[in-house]
Amino acid sequence: MPKVKIPRKSTLIDMTAMCDVAFLLLTFFMLTTQFKSDESVIVDTPSSISEIKLPDTDILNITITKDGKIFFSIDNKNFTREKLLAKISEKHPELQFDGREEKAFVLTGSIGVPLNQLKGYLALDESDRKMYQQPGIPVDSTNNELGDWIMQGRLSNPGVRITVKGDQGCPWPVVKKVMNTLQDKNVNKFNLITDLEADPNKLKGI
Repeated sequence: MPKVKIPRKSTLIDMTAMCDVAFLLLTFFMLTTQFKSDESVIVDTPSSISEIKLPDTDILNITITKDGKIFFSIDNKNFTREKLLAKISEKHPELQFDGREEKAFVLTGSIGVPLNQLKGYLALDESDRKMYQQPGIPVDSTNNELGDWIMQGRLSNPGVRITVKGDQGCPWPVVKKVMNTLQDKNVNKFNLITDLEADPNKLKGI
């Protein structure tokens, strides 16, 4: 007698639960991700063989351009930038910022204007602010505003780590002023941001 063939049935998998989990994860990452601000200035950093990687958060960065301009930036972990702007206003009562200017400060990358021009700079439209040629933060002995930014930045985030990102062609006297300012604010430990190059000692072993 011929065998009776049992008809095969296709397996049906319910993907509803998996789709729900995927959308929940997507929503979570969209709400919790903090986008990095655009760089206001681009520098050509020197090379080194150091493989130490800097973290993505708790960073206070000082940038020195090729023509000696100084820029300041700090990440916005736990509303650090809002706290920083509030402390700047407390120390300089003549500087009072509205909500639009506070939002612009949070979204702006590096700051490179004197304090007396900060309010006007933040009041610009986003497109005009990107095109604006910032003159740099004063670091002279008679008007060292970089020291104020460093001090207030550390008060806004006590766990911040300080980095210096200088163009390989920046003037040495300006670098010295920045380092002297850091020492005046009792900052004796900071990182220099460089481009990674091949370690010649490791190449010998190839």
